[in-house]
Amino acid sequence: MSFAVRLTPLFVALSAMMSSTTHAEEKAEGFVEGSSLNLHFRNAYFYRNQLAHDVRDNREWGQGAVARFESGYTPGALGVGIDAYGMLGLKLDGGGGHAGTSLLPTHQKNEDALGAAPTSFSSAGAAVKLKGFDTELKAGDLFLTNPVIAGGETRMLPQTFRGVALRNTHFDGLLLEGGQVSFTKPYNQSGHRRIDTYYSQRTDDQRSKHLSWAGAAWSGLPNITANLYAAELKDIWNQYYADFDYTYVVNDGLSLNPGVHVYHTQDTGQAKLGKIDNNTYSLHFTVAAGHHSVTTAYQRVNGNTPFDYINLGDSIYLDNSRMYSDFNGPGERSWKLQYGYDFSGLGIAGLSTSLSYSRGKLDLTRADPDSAGYGQWYSAEGKDARHWERDLDVKYVFQEGQFKDLSLLLRYASHRGSRGYSAVDNDNDEIRLIVDYPLAVF
Repeated sequence: MSFAVRLTPLFVALSAMMSSTTHAEEKAEGFVEGSSLNLHFRNAYFYRNQLAHDVRDNREWGQGAVARFESGYTPGALGVGIDAYGMLGLKLDGGGGHAGTSLLPTHQKNEDALGAAPTSFSSAGAAVKLKGFDTELKAGDLFLTNPVIAGGETRMLPQTFRGVALRNTHFDGLLLEGGQVSFTKPYNQSGHRRIDTYYSQRTDDQRSKHLSWAGAAWSGLPNITANLYAAELKDIWNQYYADFDYTYVVNDGLSLNPGVHVYHTQDTGQAKLGKIDNNTYSLHFTVAAGHHSVTTAYQRVNGNTPFDYINLGDSIYLDNSRMYSDFNGPGERSWKLQYGYDFSGLGIAGLSTSLSYSRGKLDLTRADPDSAGYGQWYSAEGKDARHWERDLDVKYVFQEGQFKDLSLLLRYASHRGSRGYSAVDNDNDEIRLIVDYPLAVF
């Protein structure tokens, strides 16, 4: 039985809720009255200093603009609406010799080099939406964020997907959702393409026809959240996810926050990336005292393949996924120590910072060199491979005045690996500077 067929009970249940609920008398907000238009401007600079002597540095700079219109719903038991977006990316700097940050579109100059990115790129899309009582259906271009399919938002423009999505909020504190998408628009491209994974070879025979998912997000009790999701990337994998997070408030100045994230991934169908049998989990514990916070985390990948996820996306809800490395290699064990401080404690509202150190160890000789998707992880010298990363984030958000909500984010990462690990990754230092300015037009 396919995963798409297994989704049927969820959609049947949501339809039943929609038809049986007693909120028919609720007034619709109105197509025009409930509409909104939001603009988001992002200026992003990305510099990666490749420390290997035969690898060029990556350096790109760009300005992005996103306009998102969301209508309300027409009156009646079944409301109709539309969402639409437009995106524009402008290159401010980025020659062919320094391309490759994925901030801007890539242009393959030859087998060994990338050419300069175009001076601009853009895209636009829309989705039709229907709402009956507590259930909403969207079809078209979608912005998605959940543990098994989340659009990437770490560069200049966001990633979108094309398909259908269904959400139900009938029960307080419980979100039920599901859907299927066939195409993605990566954050550094204008056009759409079939979905692939982070480690696939970017070829048609390693892309999937669609991804189907269903899940539940629960926040029914104060300070407790839990999620349960399942997804099928057709002919590549079935992936299952669960998490639990609890914040215990000791007093006004002290809180404790334990949490766990768990993924299980298995190959399915044609197994285009080869055999996959991967269990990955992370555990974290945070102590927040006043304006200070300290987090410790442990992460483990059980399997001879890395933990994989949708290409260019953010669907890797693991504690040790850092600015450069995700510490998600085959059989990898890693830990993290992180400190955060909110400078409002010193009278500087809007300024915050975090500093972390992460370290991982893995055996790369266990990887299958003949794997269609993950053979690049094999290293004969990787029996005792190790790597570490230091990260520093400093962020300031304007609290009032003409620039209210404008934010400045400076990110720095330093990554180093042992001789055995260098077969799969390079030593480098990264600097990212991001200026965000969200603006609500109406």
